[in-house]
Amino acid sequence: MIPILSAIIPLVSSVIDKAVPDKNAAEKAKNELTSTLIDNSAKIEQAAAQIVEAEAKSDHWLAANWRPITALTFLCLLVAHWFGWSASNLTEAEYLSIYDLMKIMIGGYVVSRGAEKGVKVWKEKG
Repeated sequence: MIPILSAIIPLVSSVIDKAVPDKNAAEKAKNELTSTLIDNSAKIEQAAAQIVEAEAKSDHWLAANWRPITALTFLCLLVAHWFGWSASNLTEAEYLSIYDLMKIMIGGYVVSRGAEKGVKVWKEKG
């Protein structure tokens, strides 16, 4: 969400600057808008994390494992492509999109595992 907010906030700020002639009022409006967007972003990310957690704890095997299966499928496609065994129906742009998805998946996994371990250590010390 941060990249999206980084793109939206300057656009909305410029609109506020044009619409509100009083500089102090414009700054106050921009600060309130930024604060509200960040708060809502945190709530959206928390809801997404709860969905992933619920899926991982699901009793149904497929619901609990569809994300790792998808990641492994994408990884196999990329590795095969690197070895010259490309799927004939996938373009280079599609391979690059798969690579981008893999970076996001791995980054999300690393961050979530790091946070999970950090919380565990924090609880043990607290």
